[in-house]
Parts: sequence; structure tokens; C-alpha cells
Amino acid sequence: MIGGLATIEAKSQQQADYESAEKYKEFDLGGKLSRNSLSIYPREINDTDNFWFDFQTTEGKFFYYVTPHNGKRELLFDNHEMAMALAEFTREAIDAANLSFQEFKFSKDQKTFTFEYKDKIYEYNRLTRKLKELKAENDIQKKEEEEPIYSWMNFSPDKKYLLYAKNHNLYMKGNKKMGVDTTEVQLTFDGVENYSYARSRGEEYKPDTEMPSKACWCKDSRHAYIVLEDERKLRDFWVINSLSTRPELEKYKYEFPGDKHVTQHELVIIDVVNKTAKKADIDKWQDQYVMVFDASLKGDFVYFERTNRTWDQVDVCSVNTATMEVKELIHEEDKPYRDPHARNVAILNDGKDILFRSERTGWGHYYHYDGDGNLKNALSSGPYVCGHIATIDTLNRMVYFYAYGDDPNINPFYYRLYKSHLDREGATLISKEDAQHRVIFLKSKRYYIDSFSRVDMEPKFLLKDNNGKVICDLATPDLKAVYDAGWKKPERFVAKAADNRTNLYGVMWKPVNFDPNKKYPIISVVYPGPYFGFVPTSFSLSERYCDRMAQLGFIVIAVGHRGDSPMRGKAYHRFGYGNMRDYPLADDKYVIEQLAKRHSYIDIDKVGICGHSGGGFMAAASLLTYPDFYKAAVSCSGNHDNSIYNRGWGECYNGVREVEKVVKDSLGNEKKEYEYKFSVKSNAELAKNLKGNLMLVTGDMDKNVNPAHTYRLAQALIEAGKDFDMLVIPGAGHGYGSADEYFEKKMFRFFAKHLLGDTRSDYWGDINRNK
Repeated sequence: MIGGLATIEAKSQQQADYESAEKYKEFDLGGKLSRNSLSIYPREINDTDNFWFDFQTTEGKFFYYVTPHNGKRELLFDNHEMAMALAEFTREAIDAANLSFQEFKFSKDQKTFTFEYKDKIYEYNRLTRKLKELKAENDIQKKEEEEPIYSWMNFSPDKKYLLYAKNHNLYMKGNKKMGVDTTEVQLTFDGVENYSYARSRGEEYKPDTEMPSKACWCKDSRHAYIVLEDERKLRDFWVINSLSTRPELEKYKYEFPGDKHVTQHELVIIDVVNKTAKKADIDKWQDQYVMVFDASLKGDFVYFERTNRTWDQVDVCSVNTATMEVKELIHEEDKPYRDPHARNVAILNDGKDILFRSERTGWGHYYHYDGDGNLKNALSSGPYVCGHIATIDTLNRMVYFYAYGDDPNINPFYYRLYKSHLDREGATLISKEDAQHRVIFLKSKRYYIDSFSRVDMEPKFLLKDNNGKVICDLATPDLKAVYDAGWKKPERFVAKAADNRTNLYGVMWKPVNFDPNKKYPIISVVYPGPYFGFVPTSFSLSERYCDRMAQLGFIVIAVGHRGDSPMRGKAYHRFGYGNMRDYPLADDKYVIEQLAKRHSYIDIDKVGICGHSGGGFMAAASLLTYPDFYKAAVSCSGNHDNSIYNRGWGECYNGVREVEKVVKDSLGNEKKEYEYKFSVKSNAELAKNLKGNLMLVTGDMDKNVNPAHTYRLAQALIEAGKDFDMLVIPGAGHGYGSADEYFEKKMFRFFAKHLLGDTRSDYWGDINRNK
């Protein structure tokens, strides 16, 4: 029996293909096979719809000139002619394939354009195809004569006034170049540390020094506003900088869910003509959150949202900058919470129209209100979700927005473009292709560039009119060298959630030398959301660790789960509310089980899982919840105990209970106060379940997910007598920076050892050792 078992184990062991994984770095950003263009960024010319763009191929970078009205795309110039013409002036060797220009300035008739090359200005005539150097005073000389602009200089749009902070307070003065009084005026006197008008904080803050302020200018150049954050009563949190000359304690302010003392928000309105800074009376709820999202063109109104602490009520309000009157325009209740990542409000026609996104029907749609907050009409309706607005044509009262989930045969996470008239309900699909779309509208709103792709379909770049009609094809990616080097597209799949009803959408990566007759361990790369689930939808040559890790000899997947995103409606998204630790786990396990039944090459007895941040939390929870299913997990910077993670995240997505109580002051007057109770399950509670192999990773300077999260889980595992690996990266924050490659090697070898049985992972030196 013992001999037989040993024979079986020997046969199941495989060597990780580190060489193929290393080669796949050539396709990563910055790699030698990743330089060709996979996107287009149009640069509009003067006040027309005409534009130019550059596009990199194997043959070089080329520059194109497009005139949408006649659907014409042509080279802006011949690269070889331009290189030879420049060489005549510079007497240098110039590579025609590697011309690089950042900006072209076109004449009014667009027959000529000027550009900068090595500190000289040249003019090119598109008709005569002649180049000349401009000898007269040029833009570079003008720049040298200009007074320097420093980072603290927050000029008004007309450049007449300057707002800045000093000693935590707000100051102003005029711009002498505009003939305005330059006398320094102090506008506020209550600013102190953690209640500051300065944008910089902590070590960045320098007393008695002019620094950037939090002020945001209105377009009238007279008024500005600041959302002032009072953090004086917040608790202190710490990390230790072990790499400084002497180890130092770094302190920062932080809010835990359920804290009594949290950030208080105030709205300050500045008038530089009257030299005032006044606080608006915006209070409605205890511990409310406030965000300014717009201001009128005349500067007479500033528009803001206020949200209560339990995140289920929101007001859209205006404040009159002259009278300081605050008016509530729209009130919305959304149970159990209104997702702050999915909200959108747009002020149109200088306050006469308001677009407000709401999930009041269970699906995200836009609603049109007048300037006084009266509901006029919905723009769309039905069991699908409207996302962010692409552009608004106020002249023709047309709104262009993304939507998803309208077609059951198309991945509901694909953005597709719709348009709707502001004054009536009814949305029209205009970007119909089965793909993930990104659109850029030109100034007139008559045309847009539609870039779309899928993980298994190369990008397409089309110029379309605002009805979705194709005007012309703009470019085609050049990926021959990539395919010749062995790169393979990932595959899409659909599986059921644990309810056996909801479709979940995923992506699968295979080794480049994949053999369907072999058995491969499977690794799930996870991120639970709940505002965004990590599952790629568009074309990319490199997707985090997924593609490289597959080359070791794994099947790697990323798949969605119920609760991971607001993009599929309210019922889907709120699935995890009040159950932050456990809600995504069953779906991930069930998807892997379905894939193993579907594909004989998946080894269901060798399942791994990994993730970062919320994904690190989920990876550890999965291994500890299903210890007989998952055999290995790498948990990076996980928020394993959300009772010490940030308040906004925890209270919004897990829920916080508001407790009302009546208190009396010294005179016997009664008033209502509120306490907030928060309860959440932690991964430490599951430590006793560990059977497989777990690697915990954290940066010791992480101020987002403090290392305490990882240490608490580690302590629970130690107390439970469990064996595990842990990597603490000195000096690293939430990302691992220069240590990222080191971490990747550790993770790859961890999975190679525990899922492939490749014992070379025990040796950090030459991976070919013991071959």
C-alpha cells in the first residue's frame, strides 16, 4: 500500500514551466512585444470635428488626419519625408519609424501645422509637403520669459485671483500679471491640523509655507468652494517604518465602522471679490457625508449631495453663493443602501435641468427633474442597468450613456452605447456589437470614436455618427509578432451560481502548450467587489498574474459571483449585504465544480485560489470555509477583520445599525442622539478549519488595509496550531512596488509546490536545480 501510494504521487508530480511564465512578461506593459497600439486617442483640431491620432505598429508610429464629414482618413505626413526634412535642419540621424510628436497646432484652414522638435519650432504644409523652421520668437522663448507656475498656485479660470493655504488656513491674492491687487488676504482663521483648508497633510504639510488648498473654482472666477473635513476627533492608527534611519512610528487618522467620532463635513463658499469665506448651513443628519458635484456657470449656485450615515437616504441640494440659502431639490431613499460608486447626478442648462440616476425600480436608470426638483420623466426603463454618461448634447437635448444587461445573449458586463431624448422616455441602442465598448465623442456630438473588444477579440476602432452608423475604420492592431511568439487568447465561459439559476461570466487562461489529454490544477483569481468584480471584459495582452501563472502548468480562471457589482441590478448587487465575509464563497466553489465536470483536463483535487485586498480576504475565507476543496491559497493584503477596516466601506456594504437614544442637557432639555452598531464576521474565526496550504502576504506600511488584519489572522492560526507561510514586505504599502516581482516568484513557487508537487520551489536560487 505504501509503495503503491508513493508511485501514484510520483506520477502526479509535475515541474512548473517557469521559462514559459518568464517569456510571457514580454507581453506585459513595457515588454518588448507590448508596444503596438491597442487604443486610439483622438486630438481634435481647432473648433471642428476633424482630428488626428497616432498609432503604433511593427513598422513604426504613424500619424493620421481624419475628416468625419466625408469619412476620410489619411496619413498626416509621410514618415520618411518628415524624417529626411528634419534631418536637413538638425543634421542628425532620424529614424522614420520612431518619430514622436506630442502636439500639433493647426492653422485655421488646417493646411499647415506647427510642432516642437528638440527645442525648435517647425511648420509643415500638408499640401506642398514642405517643412520649415520658424525663426521668429517662438513658444519656447515665451515660456522662458513667463513667471514660473508652482504647484500651490490655484488660479481662477480667468487667472486674476489665486487661492492657497498657509498654516492650515485659506488665503487669496491677485495676479500682478493681470493687474489685480497682490496684497495677501487671509480668508479663514479657524484652520488647524486635521481641520485644514490645505490639500496636503501629514509629512507633506509644511507650516508657514504657501501650499495647495482644497478650493475648487466656479467658472465665474469669483466664487469657489471647499468641502472641509473635520478629523480632529478621529482615532489614530499606526504603521512602523522599519526602513528609516531609525525605525519610526507613522501615525494617521482612521475611522472604524461603528466609531462614535467620525469625519464631519462642512461646505465653505468663497467670494474673492468680497473677500469672504462662509460656511453654508447644510446639516440634516448626524455624521452625514457631503460631496459637491457641480456649480452653475454664473457661479450663483453650488450643487452638492448629502448622504446619511446608514447610506440609505440622499439629498441633492443647491446653495446660493450670494445669500447662502440651502435648498433641497431631490430626496431619495434606497434600501438597504445607495451604492456610492454607482451614483450620478448631472446639472444641465445652468441648473434648469437635472439628471439623477436611481435604482428605485431595482434597476439603475436616469430620471429628468427640472431645476426646482420636480420629476419630469424617466429616460429609460426595464430590467437592465444604465451606467455612466458618455456625453450630453444640451443643444439638441440628447443624452448618450452606457447600459448593460439588456440582451440575455450578451455578457451583462459589456458597456454598450445608448441615446435618449432628455424630455421623453425611450432609449435607443446605437453601439450594437457584442463587445466591451469605450466611446469618445467629438465636439459637435455628431460623431464618436467607438473602440470595442472582448478578451478573445482584438480591438476594433470605428468612426460612427450619433446614430451608430459606421463612417470609416480608423486602424487595425498589428499583433502578428505577438501570435508568432506564442501568445494565446484566453477563453470566455458561462456557469451557474450556487442557486443554479443565475448566470456567472468568467475568463479562463491555459498554458501555451496546453494538452487536453493531461490533467491540470486550477487556480481561481478572485476579487469579491462589491462595487467592482475583477473579471476582464476587454482585450489585453497581459492580465495581472493570470496569464503568466497559467504558463506554469495551471488552468487559471476569474469569474464573477452574486454581489460583486452594481452592473446587474439591485437584487444581484445587494446579495452580499450583511454577509461581507461569506457571500461570494459558494459561487466560486460551484463554478469550479461545474468546469471540472465540463472539462476532463481540470483536476478537481488540486484547486488553488488567490487574491489581493478584498480578494485576499476572500481567498483566505474560501480555504478556511471549504478546507477539503481548496488545497492552496495566497492571500495578499486582505481585510480579514472588517471591524478595523475603513468605516465607509464596512458600514455601506455590510450595514450599520442606528440606535436612537434621548439625552438631557444640564437644563433638563431632551434631545435625540444616535449610536451606530457594527458587526461582521472575521477570518480569524475560521482559523481552526485550516487543512490546506495558506500563504499570507502584507506590506508593513499598508495604510489602506493595515498589517493588523494579517497579523490577527496569523495569531489565530498560531493559537489553533496550524502551519502556514507568511511574507511581510518591508516598506510596502497596499501595493508592493519594487517588491512585486519578488512576491510574484514566491506566489508562483508556492502554487507549484502545493498543486504541482514541484519541490524545486524549496530552493530560491536556480529554478533548474534538481531537474
